[in-house]
Amino acid sequence: MRHCETTALGVLLRHEGLDLSEPMLFGLGSGLSFVYWDGKAMPFPFMGGRVKPFELTRNLTARLGLTLRVEETTSPRKAWENVAGPVDAGRPVGLQLDSYHLEYFGSKVHFGGHVVALYGYDAHDVHLIDTQQQGGQVRTSRESLARARAERGPMTARNRSFTITVPEGRPAWQAQIVSALRDCAQTFLSPPIANLGYRGIEKAAKQVPKWLSRISDPRRDLPQAALLMEKGGTGGSLFRALYRDFLGECAEWVDDPHLRTAHRLYAEAAPLWTEVAALIAEAGENGDAAGLDRAGAILHELSRVETNAMRELLQVQ
Repeated sequence: MRHCETTALGVLLRHEGLDLSEPMLFGLGSGLSFVYWDGKAMPFPFMGGRVKPFELTRNLTARLGLTLRVEETTSPRKAWENVAGPVDAGRPVGLQLDSYHLEYFGSKVHFGGHVVALYGYDAHDVHLIDTQQQGGQVRTSRESLARARAERGPMTARNRSFTITVPEGRPAWQAQIVSALRDCAQTFLSPPIANLGYRGIEKAAKQVPKWLSRISDPRRDLPQAALLMEKGGTGGSLFRALYRDFLGECAEWVDDPHLRTAHRLYAEAAPLWTEVAALIAEAGENGDAAGLDRAGAILHELSRVETNAMRELLQVQ
């Protein structure tokens, strides 16, 4: 899979006998969003294309009637016990941690919202499932895992671990599609502040053209931002593609013209986000602000397209 939280959810749910595609996990969890955040203490503006870390997991388990057990602690000993207990009993465990400390991780930047599934361990290493980009089935030392789980900072949690069980008699997941569509659309169209939802995309459209003067090292930072947009989901490319595919799968279960229109609109939006990422990378490489101006214009168009798509989803029956 391509996104860390849906990767971990897929592992935990398949163990319970519930096998859903990654787009379906993402969509049923109402995972799509947008945030543009900048602050004086931040070296670079943050753009996020999803809901905040772990909200997708809470949304999904609540909507599908699953039992989510979450453990948090400041004690290193208790943190390990919370993981070892379920694994020793044969159950995989989800972990939220800072990817900076994971020894196999390719990009050494702090991100406290990373999620993995842990399915085994030995005296020195833990055995994890991460995204395809990070290697899928991987290992890291128990010491590095402890540091990753205990890290403090933006989006981190206190040694958070979680397990999921699927109770008997729960409602069919197909019956929850419409509520997932509407909830995501309502949140996107009614953001409480201008940094979120469709208003956040509009704000990004206005701010991205100013990035060459905003950051200290455009040649380093702009290509990195573009990579995160396209591969890591920050900014939108990955998550828009997942949501497009989710809507396509929903159309196989729900026969509704508004859903089909929204699917078509997100099929238009997804490649535009890829184009924005490419323009940002190009501006970093050549120092030309024209690419950022073009990226800003496309973001204005994306705000319009996604707003129209979400209005369609509010009308799905």
